[in-house]
Amino acid sequence: MIMKIALLPNLTRKNALQVSRNVCAELEKLGMDYCIKRDYKGNFPSAKAEFITVDEMVDRCDIIIAVGGDGTIIHAAKFGKPTLGINAGRIAFMAGLEPTELEMLANLKNGSYELDRRMMLKAEIVSPNGDVLSTHHCVNDAVIARGLQIKMDDFIVEHNGKFLNKYTADGIIFSTPTGSTAYNLSAGGPVVDPQIESILLTPICTHSLFSRALIFKPDSQFVLHGKGDVEIGLSCDGEDAIPIESGCSVRIQKADMCGEFIRIKNETFLEILNSKLEQRRL
Repeated sequence: MIMKIALLPNLTRKNALQVSRNVCAELEKLGMDYCIKRDYKGNFPSAKAEFITVDEMVDRCDIIIAVGGDGTIIHAAKFGKPTLGINAGRIAFMAGLEPTELEMLANLKNGSYELDRRMMLKAEIVSPNGDVLSTHHCVNDAVIARGLQIKMDDFIVEHNGKFLNKYTADGIIFSTPTGSTAYNLSAGGPVVDPQIESILLTPICTHSLFSRALIFKPDSQFVLHGKGDVEIGLSCDGEDAIPIESGCSVRIQKADMCGEFIRIKNETFLEILNSKLEQRRL
């Protein structure tokens, strides 16, 4: 069976186009079939790719190669196919290869790679009468926070049907272990090895001397209510916030699906963490 690859670059990134063209050249050298979004045909005039719609790409491919930063790689993984991230951003914790390592794409052809399955979250906006208004999936985090008003809100959180706490804060981060190195880390939350499935709750700028991040079992369910007099929204994996109407709540729990990331290099989580955070110190 011939492996089909979908190449999904984020061309808003400064280096993504050149990195993507280099990926095309490497795939062609390896004799591998690949496809690119039809809208990008003018950006790849010499590529021997099939140019089709994104839906067709996802339906036909065996593997997705996402070129960009963590946001691009995470978005690609939500299509439900094994995803290899190639860094064309800054830190890119989820990238499996750097732009200087494209010769290692040969490992895809010979099967010399591992699948790193990462827990995801499901976030549902629920109406006052219990109807699910929308459902969203998160690789990193679901953030419920204030909008344009520079004003804290009271966030009431229930855990498995029981009152947990009331947080007077800018917002609350519900994070997977994968997302523990993202917004959670910036907000003072702990770093958790992705192989330890759990859900992290980290308040943002809470007005308290004693409020700390908490770690819960992966089968936990949370319901969050805002007080109602401050505009709040739900943002999943850093995407645009979805307004939460007064009286509505947000339900957070482990998703049934997981993100599958291709790992070619034999690096441990701590090696990746130290390498990426070292770049921040430079």
